[in-house]
Amino acid sequence: MIPIITIDGPSGSGKGTIASLLAERLGWEVLDSGALYRLVGYAAGKSGIGFDQVDNLCEIARNMHVMFKGDQLFLDGEEVSRSIRTEVAGNAASKVAAIPEVRAALLEWQRSFAREPGLVADGRDMGSVVFPDADVKVFLTASAEERANRRHNQLKEKGISVSLRDLVRDIRERDERDQNRDVAPLIAPVAALEVESTSLSIDEVLEQVLGKVRTAFPDLCV
Repeated sequence: MIPIITIDGPSGSGKGTIASLLAERLGWEVLDSGALYRLVGYAAGKSGIGFDQVDNLCEIARNMHVMFKGDQLFLDGEEVSRSIRTEVAGNAASKVAAIPEVRAALLEWQRSFAREPGLVADGRDMGSVVFPDADVKVFLTASAEERANRRHNQLKEKGISVSLRDLVRDIRERDERDQNRDVAPLIAPVAALEVESTSLSIDEVLEQVLGKVRTAFPDLCV
């Protein structure tokens, strides 16, 4: 059995940051499941494939060649780390993720990331669907305004100008899609540690998660 920690939550809740820090601390593998949906959405847009062309989207999901190299992400040989992190790509990913056939096409791929010595997986259904028997489940959230503000600051640091008001609107729309889709909706998994991070620092969130990890894995030095 491969030890698994899942970190779920809505867009901008900090799950990716916490997952990366935790995986680095443990020396475990890390899975950014949202990147896979962003890649499908990006590839579809580049090929002119609409979100109603389910068979074509599934073909992309099954056959795209993805390579993770440090902080870089390659799709069919193209470095796309920055391209798939735009708000447009995020909204495309949310729409793609609502398609049951695409989720099914990516499911086994996501599960294949569970490798020794362990896996930290972040997403929106990691603890509820992809790894329902995970040893530790975490659900992070924060207000839409706080999440939009965090995203706004990230984009400013990258030299990207975007309206904070538009970000709040986009995040609320994405939350609505993710929470109300028919398959694998965004929910707090059963027995998950729920952390409301609106007024917490990254270190404070990480320490709460580490407390849960220490209880589940008392032999780990973290």
